[in-house]
Amino acid sequence: MSVDTVSLTGWGRTAPTTAVRFRPRTHEEAAAVVRGRGPRGVIARGLGRSPGDAAQNAGGSVLDLTGLARIGGVDAAGTVRCDAGVSLERLLRVLLPLGWLPPVVPGTGRVTVGGAIGSDLSGLDHRRSGSFARHVSALELLTADGEVRTVLPGTALFDATAGGLGLTGVILGATLRLRRVATALMSVSTERAEDLDDLLARFTAGGDRLPYASAWIDLMARGRATGRGILTRGEHATPDMRPAHARRTLLSSGPGGARGRFRLPGCPPVPSGLFGPASAALYNEFRYRGASRSRAGELRPVGAFFHAADAFPDANLLYGRGGLVRYRFAVGHGQEETLHRVVRRIAARRSPAVRAVLQRFGAADPGGLSFAAPGWSLALDLPAALPGLARFLDDVDEEVAAAGGRVCLAKDSRMRPEAAAAMYPGLADFRELRARLDPTEAFRSDLSRRLGL
Repeated sequence: MSVDTVSLTGWGRTAPTTAVRFRPRTHEEAAAVVRGRGPRGVIARGLGRSPGDAAQNAGGSVLDLTGLARIGGVDAAGTVRCDAGVSLERLLRVLLPLGWLPPVVPGTGRVTVGGAIGSDLSGLDHRRSGSFARHVSALELLTADGEVRTVLPGTALFDATAGGLGLTGVILGATLRLRRVATALMSVSTERAEDLDDLLARFTAGGDRLPYASAWIDLMARGRATGRGILTRGEHATPDMRPAHARRTLLSSGPGGARGRFRLPGCPPVPSGLFGPASAALYNEFRYRGASRSRAGELRPVGAFFHAADAFPDANLLYGRGGLVRYRFAVGHGQEETLHRVVRRIAARRSPAVRAVLQRFGAADPGGLSFAAPGWSLALDLPAALPGLARFLDDVDEEVAAAGGRVCLAKDSRMRPEAAAAMYPGLADFRELRARLDPTEAFRSDLSRRLGL
C-alpha cells in the first residue's frame, strides 16, 4: 500500500486541502487504515470526479480505492460483482462485448462504482430505471469498527449508504444487476426548441417512447429565446438498424465508442482559456445553430451517446485558475415557474455558462440523501471566480428550497448548512443513524464538516 501527503480538490478545482492519501490493494489494507485513523477521520475517494469537496478530508486520511479494480464474471441472471474502484468506463468496455450494460450510465464514465453508489448517480432514463443504487443487489461496506459487512437493499444502512457520500463507511465492492443489449449502438433523435416552454413541451410530448432523454439549454440566450435548447433522445439500436456491412460486430464499441474521443454533433472545438460572456454567447450560438431542427434515427456508439462529457477531459481547466462551480438543482412537477425564474435570472446575469443540462426525473430513490425526485433537474457549470457568484447562488438556493426542491450534495462546493437541512428532510434520520453506527465520526469529509452532515 502506498502512502503520501497530497493536496486534493474535486473536479471543480476549488478549495484545495491537504490529507494523507492511502492506496490500498486489498480489503485488509483498507481496514487497517480505518482502524488506525487519526482524529480527523477518513473518507473514501475514487477518480476525483465529484466537482466539490465530498472526497476531500483536510488534515485527515483519504482512501484512494482505484487500486481495488477487479471485475467478476457475469452470471446467468445478469449480475456481476466488482470492486468499488472499477470505473464505469472500464465496466462498459468489459461488459458491452458480452451483451450487457451497467444498470445506470451517467454522463461520464470516469467515475467509480463506489462513487456511483455513494452519490447514487442518475442516468438519462431515470423515469424508467431510477438511480444507480436501485440496481445494487448487495454491497460490501467497511464500517467504523474496521469490519466488512454485506449490506442488502431494504435496510436502513443500505438506504443511508446510497447517496450517503461515503459517510456511513467505505464501499469496497458491489453486486450489480445488468441490462441486456443487442448492439453497441444507440438510435438517437435530436430537435431544437425555440425557448424553455417549447423545450419542456417537447420533453413531455414523447412520453417514455424513447427511454433516454436530456437537453442542453443555452443559458446565454435572452428575450424570446430564453431557455432555448437542443433535446436529445435515444434508445438501444436493434440489429436490423445497423448497416448490413457492420453486423458482424454488433457488440463492439469500435472507433469513437467507450474508449474513443469524439465531438458533440454540431459543436465546435472549445477554445482554451476562461470563457467570458461574449465568447460563451458566441459558442452557444454556434452550437444551437449547428444542430438539426429535427433529426431521427442517427446511429451513435454507446460510449459517445452516454459519455459525451468525456469528449472534453480537461473541460474543468476552461474556467480559469479559480475553477468551476457545478450547480445542480431539482424542482418538482408543478414548479416549472421556479425553473423559468432561475433560467431567466442566469440569462439576465450574463454568466458565461456553456454547459447546462436539463433532465426529467421519475420516482424518488430510497436513499435518505439521494438527489433525484420526481420533476426537473438542471445542472450548469459557472466559473468560481465570477463576482458575486456566492451571493447569487445563495439566493437561488432559497428559491429552490421554497419550491420544495433541492441542490445536489454530491456536486456541491459552496452551499450553506441551513440550506441543506431545508432541502433534505431525511437529514435528521441520516445524522441519527451515523451517530449510532459511528459515534466517533470515523468517516468525515470537507463537505460533511461544511454542511454538518
